[in-house]
Amino acid sequence: MSKKNFIQVFEYQKLRYSVDSDFKKHHFDSMVLFNEKNQNKYFTVIHKGVQFNSYVGVIQIGGLTIEILPKADNNEKPDENLWQGVLLNMLRVCKHINVDNVSETSLKKRHNSILDVYFEMYLNEIEKLIKKGLIKKYRRIQSNQLALKGKLVFAKNIQKNVVHKERFYCEHQVYDKDHLIHQILFKALKVLENLLYNGLSDKLNRVLFEFNNFKDVNVTSNHFEKLTHNRNSTSYIKALDIAKMIILNYSPNLNAGKDNMLTLLFDMNMLWEEYIYRVLQKHKPENISVSFQNKKAFWGSSSRTKSIRPDIVIVDSTIKPSKTFILDTKWKIRDTNNPDDGDLKQMFAYNLYWRAEKSLLLFPKINQEDSSFGDYYHLSHNMNENKCKLGFINLVQETTIKDSKIIAKNIFIKFDIKT
Repeated sequence: MSKKNFIQVFEYQKLRYSVDSDFKKHHFDSMVLFNEKNQNKYFTVIHKGVQFNSYVGVIQIGGLTIEILPKADNNEKPDENLWQGVLLNMLRVCKHINVDNVSETSLKKRHNSILDVYFEMYLNEIEKLIKKGLIKKYRRIQSNQLALKGKLVFAKNIQKNVVHKERFYCEHQVYDKDHLIHQILFKALKVLENLLYNGLSDKLNRVLFEFNNFKDVNVTSNHFEKLTHNRNSTSYIKALDIAKMIILNYSPNLNAGKDNMLTLLFDMNMLWEEYIYRVLQKHKPENISVSFQNKKAFWGSSSRTKSIRPDIVIVDSTIKPSKTFILDTKWKIRDTNNPDDGDLKQMFAYNLYWRAEKSLLLFPKINQEDSSFGDYYHLSHNMNENKCKLGFINLVQETTIKDSKIIAKNIFIKFDIKT
């Protein structure tokens, strides 16, 4: 992929097509069709273009790659490399990507997109499997034979062999490499043939040579549900996970055969929530528990029940009785450190249900400072305090990504938890 065919934008930025731009009308048309098929959730269509929202990641249309990056600073010309690094780091921490599997050289190339990281990961995994030796498995096939082999399929035998009485339409087992696992891996490699425009093409061709005798299957989500693993196939799990991402996010010929499309998009609100949880879980002090997506029944009737779910619940057992704290993450830029009424009411309900003394709404930081803990003028039983505040955390430090241990420590300090 050349830099000419690579566009980097930031969340909520607008991108318009023109004759002079790499983003053309046919790219726009494909994106609109894709967005409509997904309930218009990924971006908003504007005059001669699109405006992105909270989804970040990569959209590849034919030879054009559009990378949508997160942004939490007030710089008029934000550093694309820095925020691409932030996104890669968040994906790595949340186990959506294994950056260690990709060469440092690739990551340092400015023109490389996050999608290229996945592509290289996939090819590296396939090369490992080939080197180890592709496994064989039993599978059942049906075919016409000159001798009875396995069991006779009566209905098809009558249908196929009315004239050729010397043939038998049979179902029998074979033990070879052309089974579902390899067919899925082969399909993902075939998809990459339509998408790779950089130095990975040579590696892809070498890998494809090892798969040239496998059946080309139209793989769907149902095929992945049929997969079962045993001791011999556990080494395939990572490659199959990436193959699933490539195949199920690939939309061939969206625009009357003009553009093939692959999308890899993440909701920043959900990614931020999971990232903060994993950072706290990794660096929590002893006797501190951190749990994710707790849920309790909130309201119910004979026909349905609604639940309540804070993002993160922290319990400090270093003191007796233990104390509970609620953390709710919000990926948005705040102009003020005063909480909204809706947020305050939501956190009040969390405090009551989990009997938490303090709750915190956590935002990415630009120039803001934490608010002070404010009191709710209502105390439930067994609660000495009932407080809430807004907190802010910086993901970057000057021109580098802030260490996750420092991020975790700063969050625990906001609750007065000793680290």
